[in-house]
Amino acid sequence: MKSCEVNFDGLVGPTHNYGGLSYGNVASQSNSQQSSNPREAALQGLAKMKALMEMGFVQGVLAPQERPDVATLRSLGFVGTDAQVIQQAAKQAMPLLVASCSASSMWVANAATVSPSADTEDGRVHFTAANLNCKYHRSIEHPTSSRVLGAMFAEQKHFAHHAALPAVAQFGDEGAANHTRFCRDYGEAGVEFFVFGRSAFDTRYPAPQKYPARQTLEASQAVARLHGLQDEGVVFAQQNPAVIDAGVFHNDVIAVGNGEVLFYHEDAFLNTGKMLGELQGKLGKRGGNFQSICVPRAQVSVEDAVRSYLFNSQLLTRADGSMLLIVPQECRSNERVWQYLQGLISSGGVIAEVKVFDLKQSMQNGGGPACLRLRVALNETELAAVNPGVIMTAPLYDTLTQWVDKHYRDSLSETDLADPQLLIECRTALDELTQILKLGSVYPFQIN
Repeated sequence: MKSCEVNFDGLVGPTHNYGGLSYGNVASQSNSQQSSNPREAALQGLAKMKALMEMGFVQGVLAPQERPDVATLRSLGFVGTDAQVIQQAAKQAMPLLVASCSASSMWVANAATVSPSADTEDGRVHFTAANLNCKYHRSIEHPTSSRVLGAMFAEQKHFAHHAALPAVAQFGDEGAANHTRFCRDYGEAGVEFFVFGRSAFDTRYPAPQKYPARQTLEASQAVARLHGLQDEGVVFAQQNPAVIDAGVFHNDVIAVGNGEVLFYHEDAFLNTGKMLGELQGKLGKRGGNFQSICVPRAQVSVEDAVRSYLFNSQLLTRADGSMLLIVPQECRSNERVWQYLQGLISSGGVIAEVKVFDLKQSMQNGGGPACLRLRVALNETELAAVNPGVIMTAPLYDTLTQWVDKHYRDSLSETDLADPQLLIECRTALDELTQILKLGSVYPFQIN
């Protein structure tokens, strides 16, 4: 049965703003409190989805969340009407209001970890929503993420959904941003690669000193158990604490993998040789030929990698078996990174082409092409069972661009977040979006 990997990109929400909320994310902090352009951000994301669809890739869309999150503000002691809650929060605790308005759910690489049916014990596609408990503004996402994913992948015969892990530091889980799958073919059993920043209980693993390590070994192990993965199909590896302290808050900022290929920076991991050997051995036993492409620090520094988001790229397999690398405009603007990429393409290796996309609005908040998508490997039967309303088509693209133009502001500053009208605009837009995407009632304002 033919299989493919579908990229479900996050649709940027109407409250996209630069709150500088993500400590350890250099871009997020550097652009804090600048005015954003939600309309431009959403249209930039949609343009990338449309381009990949036109290249022949199956492309999906994942809806944003309701913001401001008034229910969460109520749980923190603010009372009255929705407008009063927002105004109280703005007056008494503006940082909480900013966090409750974050559009960070656009980076759906953090929405969940996904294991395809070829890897799991029960032969279903498994989803575990990420608790994202390292950052308050992201820790409030997983209930809605679970409902949206449940509406997209509804048939229990094919799909299994797990609740987020316990919301404690020991089980910090950041989803697919720290998870990659290697395989010979998307429909065959593969090797799932879990990258963690620290161990909660084992002191043998070193931890970063400046920035927090968001993913724990224990969380990765728990997800593997929940998904029914076999030991021979799993590899756990530790991220280099030094690169976390350099601003590499997720593994997808320093490495990207697809098929049989891992594209990574020389300083990405600890015990790199052992890790590569384990990946090669386990994938080899499953019929694959593991390949690794190491970017030397002498050619691209960690600092350049973080500034350009070279590794927060999409590595896609084309029909002829060669690979395409989708990178942000910032890679072309960085002389050293662009020079490296030109050499990579001219070398005649498996990565045959680089395509550049303008994702400036997302990039300024610390998320590139890889952050914006959740990868789901599906066979033909499973793909047919996906809610068809979320699969990108030319008509859907046209509808969504018109929807964005109708509902989104072209400028948003921190002071605008205190405007109760923004909540009305967001709810009006999302109510219409659920009808466009055929999601049903997934938002708190639709359910309560």
